Amino acid sequence: MYTAAVTREEIQAKIDSKTKPLGALGALERLALRIASVQGTLSPELVNPHIIVFAASHGIASQGVSAYPSEVTPQMVLNFMGGGAAINVFTRQHGINLLLVDAGVDYDFGKNEKLIDAKVNFGTKNFLKQPAMTAAECRRCLEKGAELVRHVRETGCNVIGFGEMGIGNTSAASMTMSRLLEIPVSECVGKGTGLNDVQLLQKIAVLTDASEYHKNEPNDPESVLATFGGFEIAMMCGAMAEAAKLGMLVLVDGFIASVSYLCAFKMDASIGHNAVFCHQSDEKGHRLLLQWLQADPLLKLDMRLGEGTGCALAYPLLQSAVSFLNEMASFESAGVSRNTENQN
Repeated sequence: MYTAAVTREEIQAKIDSKTKPLGALGALERLALRIASVQGTLSPELVNPHIIVFAASHGIASQGVSAYPSEVTPQMVLNFMGGGAAINVFTRQHGINLLLVDAGVDYDFGKNEKLIDAKVNFGTKNFLKQPAMTAAECRRCLEKGAELVRHVRETGCNVIGFGEMGIGNTSAASMTMSRLLEIPVSECVGKGTGLNDVQLLQKIAVLTDASEYHKNEPNDPESVLATFGGFEIAMMCGAMAEAAKLGMLVLVDGFIASVSYLCAFKMDASIGHNAVFCHQSDEKGHRLLLQWLQADPLLKLDMRLGEGTGCALAYPLLQSAVSFLNEMASFESAGVSRNTENQN
């Protein structure tokens, strides 16, 4: 799609030539450099942006690890389909295409053009007692996520974000993070959908028991996903990895999405070249995970909703980064004198 590859140094020189003090646009300059580097051009563009929301049910939810019952997952999917959720509002506001995917919800939605049926099973198993999914189910999730992104790429899309919905998925994400980074479960677990202090302690106890139960399982990303993950988490991982391979900008949402990204990163660290971290969630483990990834998120709004909402809210910043790089005058074109201390 892009005809001329350019170096990071050439892109940085173009940024520095704009009519502003060096570095004066701060994070927008770093964002412009990232976008232009991914696209290999001095004139980047954002084409047909998409956000895919993956939904799935979790067996661990039966252990009381969430403030909401499992039936909220299909109810929220129906809300997405009806256009009433936060992600619907924000994608409409910013002109982003929204795709909804049933990765494994414990509900029969029937045929509906507003929902992509990629159901692997009717929810994962309770990982307190057995692995969440089989190795074959996990592999199917990864492959299906990649397949969905290939279809999106065929529309010309070059920037894609990912969201999720699944009661219990902060538990699945916390366990996955804990095992992959080899840090205590208690450091990864937060209040999720809004647990009180007593419920949080119960959640930590359940997940600590689950960690002990599976202590001898392998800790490679695919095995960890099969042991603790959700269908939506694994499918998102496959989707992110494929988007990076296809040269797309990968917008990473909050805690759950960042854990999916962590799995993809552990499989192939080159995904880091394509990733834009959209916001720092209010979920406890997210800050720690972002630090480990050395990621600098664009927003910090104390959100903990998921759904890809952070991607949608951050997208206008990508537009601004592209716009200033393409449209802002240079010192030479505007006839403005440079800071003489920065002249060669």
